[in-house]
Amino acid sequence: MKISPKKLNQFLMLKLPSAWLCGVRVKAISETDCSVGVTHKWINQNPFRSMYFAVQAMAAELSTGALVIAKIRAQKEPISMLVAQNKSVFTKKATGKIQFKCADGELIDKAIQETLKTGAGQTFWMKSIGTNENGVEVSTFEFEWTVKLKTKK
Repeated sequence: MKISPKKLNQFLMLKLPSAWLCGVRVKAISETDCSVGVTHKWINQNPFRSMYFAVQAMAAELSTGALVIAKIRAQKEPISMLVAQNKSVFTKKATGKIQFKCADGELIDKAIQETLKTGAGQTFWMKSIGTNENGVEVSTFEFEWTVKLKTKK
């Protein structure tokens, strides 16, 4: 099954309703890139009239995680995924339409192949950059993902 923005957004509604209610939506996904958008609204704002940091984190994580999900689904083996760490930097108030883009899809391929080859879990960092409608960077998130073969019970 090919992963599409529509399928990922349906997944959000059913499995991550807080992200869906806050307006987080996958806009595009390819082998190497994923873009996720979210618009600053009353429901996702902080007291300073900008987007709450956790909403930005949800959108940024989804831009990385959707790529990991797509790559895992392409495999025949059962592989688990988990965020181990994250880092973030905020450089401007997030207002209006914000887009988070991750272009680190090739990192996942290397980690999955090594996991399949050795059976050992692998970790890798992925970056998502959030920009406003004017192309100005508002925040940068980095997520350390882990992948490993699922154990058979």
